[in-house]
Amino acid sequence: MRRWLGKAEVVLGNHSDRLNAINIFPVADGDTGTNLYLTVRAAVAAVGGTAPETSETSNDVGAVLSRAGQAAMEQARGNSGTLFAVFLSAAAEPLAGKSRLSAPLLAAALNRAQIRAWSALSEPVAGTMLSVLEAAAKAAQATDASQNGDDSNHALGLALDAVVEAAVQAVVRTEGELAQLQAARVVDAGGVGMLLVLDCLRSAVLGEELQDELLEGLHGYKLQDPHIHEQMPADDGVEVMCTIDLSPLNAAILRQRLDEMGDSVIMSQVGAAAGNDDDDDDSVVEKSYRWRVHVHVADPGPAVALIRSLGDPTDIAVSELALPRDPGQLSTGQVSAGQGSPGQEDLPPHEY
Repeated sequence: MRRWLGKAEVVLGNHSDRLNAINIFPVADGDTGTNLYLTVRAAVAAVGGTAPETSETSNDVGAVLSRAGQAAMEQARGNSGTLFAVFLSAAAEPLAGKSRLSAPLLAAALNRAQIRAWSALSEPVAGTMLSVLEAAAKAAQATDASQNGDDSNHALGLALDAVVEAAVQAVVRTEGELAQLQAARVVDAGGVGMLLVLDCLRSAVLGEELQDELLEGLHGYKLQDPHIHEQMPADDGVEVMCTIDLSPLNAAILRQRLDEMGDSVIMSQVGAAAGNDDDDDDSVVEKSYRWRVHVHVADPGPAVALIRSLGDPTDIAVSELALPRDPGQLSTGQVSAGQGSPGQEDLPPHEY
C-alpha cells in the first residue's frame, strides 16, 4: 500500500500539467491534476513511516489504507481530490485485518469504493472518474468469479490486468458520455487520473513497470497545445470546502440545503463516529460523525453561514472557480518522491 501510494504521488505529479490541461468538467478551472496530486501527497505523508505502528496494525493492509484515506479526506482538494479520498477510505474497509491483497479482496475493495464514491455526490454524473472506478470494480468482480475466488498471487495479477484494461476503455468512453468533453474532443481528466492510480497499484503489486502506452490515443492528452479550458468562458462562483462534525440528521439537512444553493455537492464521512462511545449515552445524545464537505456556489457567504449554523467547521477553504488554484506551480517538469513541491499551506487563496 505504501509503495502504491508513493508511486501514485510521483506519477500524478509528473502528469499534473496534462491533467490540468484537459480539465473542463464539472468546471473548466484547470486544476484536476493539482488537486489529485496534493490529495495523494497528504495520504503518502500519513503512512510514510512517521506514524507509530503497533503489532496489530503494522501488517494490516486495511489499517494502513484507512490512515491514508482519512488524511486524504481531511486535506482533499476539489472534486477529484475529494472523490479520490472517498475511494481510499472505502477501499480500506474490506481490507481491515488483512495482511495481503488478493483477487477477492481487490474485487470487494473496488466495489465498496465505487458505491461510496457514487453516493458521496448529490448528483453523480457518468463519463467521469466515477465511471472509470465502476468499470474497474466490475472487471475485478468478473475476474474473481472466473477464478472461483482464488486468492493466489497469480489470480491477483490477472485481476489487476483486467482492472487496468477496463479502466482504459472506460476513460476512452468518457468522451462520448459528456457533451462538454465531446465538444472539446478530450477525455475526462479525473478519469485519466484514476487510470494512472490503478496502474500504479498494478505496478506496485506485481513489481512491473508502469504502462505508458495506456495513454496513447487518448484524445487531447498528448497534445502540447495550450490548455483546452483556457479557451472556454470563465466559471463564476467559488468552491467551498470544510470538515465538520454533524449528526446524520444535520448532515442530511446540510446536503439538502447545499443542493439548493449550488452544485457539485460532495459529502463523505471521515472516520468513525465522534464523541462518547458509552452505549448509555446513545439514547440521549445522537452520535455525530466527521464529514468532508465540498460545494460550488455563486456566493460563499450563505454557504459558510449555513455550515456554521449546524456545527463548528474546521479548514474552511474558499477558492475562485475562474482561476487555477496554483497556476504554474506544477509544470511539465518531473517530480520525484521526496522532492520539494507546492505545499497545501499555499492553497487555496482565501482561508476562513
